[in-house]
Amino acid sequence: MSDSDRILLVEDNSDDVVLIQRAFRRAGVRTTLAVVDDGDSAVGYLEGSGPWADRSRHPLPRLVLLDLKLPRRSGLEVLAWLRAQPSLLGLTVVVLTSSRENTDLRRAYELGANSFLVKPVNFDDLLDLVRTLDLYWMRLNQAPSTEG
Repeated sequence: MSDSDRILLVEDNSDDVVLIQRAFRRAGVRTTLAVVDDGDSAVGYLEGSGPWADRSRHPLPRLVLLDLKLPRRSGLEVLAWLRAQPSLLGLTVVVLTSSRENTDLRRAYELGANSFLVKPVNFDDLLDLVRTLDLYWMRLNQAPSTEG
């Protein structure tokens, strides 16, 4: 595993964070999972500012799992900011949310989301989702580098 295999989970619900981390462990996914709990922190992490300024400790992720309902800056606002950054255009963003609103789905794709997934209620379904994320986005998908 290299630093480029990192996933940034942007999730404000601590119960969901614990379940997702547990699903990654149970699925045997060896990817480093960095977690931030609000939209401003997601932007800070991605731009490498504040507590995330040290890129050797906080490298850019290969994949962002982005919730939509976040404090300080919504997931859609984070996505809009991210897609306006030329150096981050190749970053894969998977919206992982409990929202089933068609307006959220449509807007996420308009802003450049690579995928839109609804969080499963059942842990076994979450486990399947994590395995699929790992297989497709981390192993099979060829993404452009976000490194200069």
